[in-house]
Amino acid sequence: MFIDRKNELDLLDQRYRSAQAELFVLYGRRRVGKTELLRAYCVDKPHIFFIATLSSDSEQLATFSQQIYGFNHADVPPGFTFPSWEAAFQALAYLPMRPRPIIVLDEFTYLISGNKAVPSILQKVWDEKLKNTQLMLVLCGSYIGMMETEVLGYQAPLYGRRTASAFLRPMDLPSSAMFFPNYSPEEKFVAWAIVGGMPYYLRTFNDSQSILSNIRQHILDSQTGTLFNEPRLLLMEELREPRNYFSILRAIAQGRTRLNEIAQGSRISSVTTVARYLDILQQMHLITRRVPATETQPEKSRKGIYQIDDHFLRFWFRYVHPNQSGLDLGLADAILKKHIKPDLDHFVATAFEEAAIAFTGRLAQTGEMTFLPERIGGWWNRDEEIDVLAVNLKEKIALLGECKWTIRPVGMKVLYDLERKAQILMRDHDIQKVKFAIFARSGFTLDLEEKSSLESVQLFTVDSLLKSI
Repeated sequence: MFIDRKNELDLLDQRYRSAQAELFVLYGRRRVGKTELLRAYCVDKPHIFFIATLSSDSEQLATFSQQIYGFNHADVPPGFTFPSWEAAFQALAYLPMRPRPIIVLDEFTYLISGNKAVPSILQKVWDEKLKNTQLMLVLCGSYIGMMETEVLGYQAPLYGRRTASAFLRPMDLPSSAMFFPNYSPEEKFVAWAIVGGMPYYLRTFNDSQSILSNIRQHILDSQTGTLFNEPRLLLMEELREPRNYFSILRAIAQGRTRLNEIAQGSRISSVTTVARYLDILQQMHLITRRVPATETQPEKSRKGIYQIDDHFLRFWFRYVHPNQSGLDLGLADAILKKHIKPDLDHFVATAFEEAAIAFTGRLAQTGEMTFLPERIGGWWNRDEEIDVLAVNLKEKIALLGECKWTIRPVGMKVLYDLERKAQILMRDHDIQKVKFAIFARSGFTLDLEEKSSLESVQLFTVDSLLKSI
């Protein structure tokens, strides 16, 4: 089952239909679905799909050589290999170019780890031969830092050769929900709130089981849980000092979101050191630094707070990592009952706010808002907080949104409170016109629905967020 990725497939198709040689770079975190995307695109086209491994450089060259030879020949001589990577890359120039072939070098960073000269060799052959062919060459990798420095960076040998690139992000909520056709809208949302938009994680959950059963079986079981060790493996592959990063991510997951709080919570004495670790985690797209949507210079704002971007990492560092010893002792049922089940709604509420912000962004993209926002996010000061704020400071107009992940229908009290916050925003930021949106888990009271039909108040449910706009 291959779901969505329409934009990425369209981009690949656009490059494939060009009249020039293409060097396409696709990168992103492991488990995000890069290989499946490329396989889905290549399925009806002539292609070589080489997946690098951690084996020796000579073994990698031999495997790649045999795939090149096998592209044109029914039988490959045993032990056939080109004498060098340069010879192998040069051989690509002599493949039949009609129909156009696609050459995928997946896990390209593994090739670099085994032979640091590979990018330079490829650059030389590209400049001398491949750029004058009809070849479409795709370099794909999971180590984000290495891809950005060794392939995309200014100092990289291949700098300036790529014709297009894409950073593959996790799937959005509407696409993620498609993995669970048997769940109710609320269950679909909760599943996404826990595992996020990573296709591998989404496939792990089974919609014939309850959410709690999936958590127990796939996340908490220290012996057979598919996702039990996933964050540990991810960070140990990417980072040299995973212990310190673990401490930082755990501190953020427990609600310490400001730099000083994170330093205290992680027990790393130097704030400068913590800031450096946070920068690296941001480069890996594991955390994000949020500022109020009204900040005109976000990078200089002192109001920044840090948040774990990946839902599953957030869940794991909140519930699994702190209870590691108990889970190793086989206490998964007790931990699920005592620590996770009572707190799960509170955990999901954060994802509900994120989904509402993303939904507001989709409304703006499709022209369904009455104004074009400059920024969309949240807003806060020392005393107040607005869950969703879309604002255009030049036009002095804003949309304020409140999110309520509660079992009871939302009523007029929430709207009155949002109107009160609007007065503060209008006073502090010279906003002259405001609109309102309320996002609710369980619908709305009759009086609020009547009010919304008369005034500029939009009401959205979980079902609204699950739909593609």
